Amino acid sequence: MAKKFPTHPKHPERVCWGCDRYCAADALSCGNGTLRTPHPLETFGEDWLDWGLDHATEMANETTPDTTLCQLVIGEACLGPGGED
Repeated sequence: MAKKFPTHPKHPERVCWGCDRYCAADALSCGNGTLRTPHPLETFGEDWLDWGLDHATEMANETTPDTTLCQLVIGEACLGPGGED
């Protein structure tokens, strides 16, 4: 059975997060490689849970079929060549 994954550990740099063993960073025993796998908190920041699939689904539900790519990316309509939409 998988261990519960800590969402905000105090010292994520001390542990390899690559498997369920959670080996110490200086004693990798699982053979996952020679480098430890960083915790998502280290890679994406404090709000890493907001980057999940649920957030992407919510963003997709907020858009309408008329929403252009520019509106999704920069939040406003893009102007075409010559300044028209």
